[in-house]
Amino acid sequence: MHTAGLLRSVTLLTLPPLLWAGNAVMGRLLVNEYPPIALNAARWWLACLLLLPLGWRVWQQPKALRDRWLYFCVLGFLGVGCYNALQYAALQTSTALNVTLIAASMPVWMLLMGAVFYRVQPRAVELLGAALSISGVAVVLSRGQWALLRNVTLSVGDLLMLLAVTVWALYSWMLVRPPHFGQTTHQPAWNWAQMLLPQVMFGMMWATLAAGIEATYWHPPTPKGPSLSTLSAVLCLFYLALGPSILAFRCWGLGVNLVGPAHAAIFANLTPVFTALLSAGLLGEKPQTYHALAFGLIGAGIGVSAWRRPRPRVVSSPL
Repeated sequence: MHTAGLLRSVTLLTLPPLLWAGNAVMGRLLVNEYPPIALNAARWWLACLLLLPLGWRVWQQPKALRDRWLYFCVLGFLGVGCYNALQYAALQTSTALNVTLIAASMPVWMLLMGAVFYRVQPRAVELLGAALSISGVAVVLSRGQWALLRNVTLSVGDLLMLLAVTVWALYSWMLVRPPHFGQTTHQPAWNWAQMLLPQVMFGMMWATLAAGIEATYWHPPTPKGPSLSTLSAVLCLFYLALGPSILAFRCWGLGVNLVGPAHAAIFANLTPVFTALLSAGLLGEKPQTYHALAFGLIGAGIGVSAWRRPRPRVVSSPL
């Protein structure tokens, strides 16, 4: 891959982890304002409103939508309706250490799913890259004290996060290897917003249904601590709708299309590192030496996995 192409791929795949790190920080700030499933639904309703001016012309091609409605319905269920709802729910009964550790296993699940369901055998450098980047994440999570990692136990929240990671791995593979119901003889000339809008609208259906079930059958405990002002809560919600929802999905879709799901998953391990840095800036926690070590390990993992990488065969991509 030439330098310009490599720089573009790295930029596209680095922005989503940065935005997702902001998602974690904003989500914690909103913990007293919304139940987890309702927060996910509110986020995507607002994201849909922001997307409408950019992608509304997709409804001018009803036949193309009818041909791929099931594909968009499944993508919306996985990427919009499930992943963040499961993550927010996991944080209710699990520790941040456990949840982030499980999320850091994303490259492994990407490689495993590719091997089992798509017959894409991982290369040795991809396995090494995954191991290096996960080691970097472990440095951040343990704050350089490896003894902390020996006391991790699984809870209901951990299992929910494990399900969330599996869901995201499947979503990413479906972007570049659509099932038969996602492939059509005529590829519509849609831009990225027109491709994303149907996903979001179908996903809103699932997210709203889940929020209704949450409100009816499960009432989460009221969190302790100070609440945000109304303006601050609205601004945080707007960030969740624009940054992690629209911009991150756009960049992730382009990046996955360029380098493939297994390699893209390595970049997802930047999320806890960015979270540590954002927490330092917003919560007053000073960066430590282990942050530099973590960046080095994760950067090495990305570099190793990209070494002499063959270009993936892409059928189509909805983003």
